[in-house]
Amino acid sequence: MGKKGAIIFTVSEVTDREVWNHSLQTLPTAHILQSWQWGEFKQATGGWRPLRLAFRRGDDILAMASIAIRRMGPLQVMYVAKGPALDYADGDVFEAVIGELERRAKRMGTVWLKIDPDVAQATGLPGSADDQPNVLGEAIRERLSERGWRFSDAQVQFRNTFLVDLTRSEDELLMAMSGNTRRKARIAEKRGITVRTAGENDLPMLFELYRVTAERDRFLIRDLQYYRRAWAAFMRAGLAQALIAEYEGVAIAHVILFHFGRKCWYFYGASSNDERARMPNYLLQWEAIKWAKARGYASYDMWGAPDVFDENDSMWGVYQFKRGFRGQLTRHIGAWDYAPYPPLYRAYNAIAPRLMTHI
Repeated sequence: MGKKGAIIFTVSEVTDREVWNHSLQTLPTAHILQSWQWGEFKQATGGWRPLRLAFRRGDDILAMASIAIRRMGPLQVMYVAKGPALDYADGDVFEAVIGELERRAKRMGTVWLKIDPDVAQATGLPGSADDQPNVLGEAIRERLSERGWRFSDAQVQFRNTFLVDLTRSEDELLMAMSGNTRRKARIAEKRGITVRTAGENDLPMLFELYRVTAERDRFLIRDLQYYRRAWAAFMRAGLAQALIAEYEGVAIAHVILFHFGRKCWYFYGASSNDERARMPNYLLQWEAIKWAKARGYASYDMWGAPDVFDENDSMWGVYQFKRGFRGQLTRHIGAWDYAPYPPLYRAYNAIAPRLMTHI
């Protein structure tokens, strides 16, 4: 139980999937990485045990935190991916939730507790005319620092992304794109690219395209069974959808979308080494944006932009592609660590390998 002023909060563990997801979706900053299914996925693939807490005032749930817990011998770490979910403008709720998380971390002998709130620090390209600080995000960073939290050296998720506002009409979304991006999407259609939705029977093909992409772009991936869990389970739960671009009936590219609450995320994408001149990826993104809008989502998150906006960054090509769709470049406050026992935290950081990767 946390208390600030005259407001009393009760904290309880939620053990019902439907109750968790239904309540979570009603909260500001609700994120797919806080969903019940994501907790189950990380437990099955990485040994992270989920602890799901609801913070109530009376009968109303005002905040939720799905905490992934992992033991390493005698040590334990805790991670709240893209959470906790709450209205960060409500100082009473924020203080109650952070205070409770700190107490639990200390009581459980945790080396570190990491949170990664889905809260913007600024929008626009740093140093440009569009660079706008987010007052709330800056205030949250300041308050965490005052409480002894530190900006984490291990940023698990992407800090920066593009957010496409889906409350606009399709015509407005199309005309907002750069002329080059709009032209390439139309070229793809003229050159015979078609887009269809995928089902579970397409998983081997989706994986093969992803494997080809990883080999070409030199990034590491897991085996097929990992992606069966990552993709198929969420498809069955109605929380993911794959779209496939084809030319003459042959799959040459795909995107895999995850969706929850009011947001849709572009988490995975892949393409063949063949028929690249037909521009399938541009049409795929446009179809994905339309798919998300048609299902009532308010925002399309393109999931990932460089930490440093420099042409030498490994993500610069991805950044150039994504910014053509003219979403708002959004820079989040990032992951923050709370260390109940600072000497243990320093020792851990000095000797332990990184345990987590993006997604």
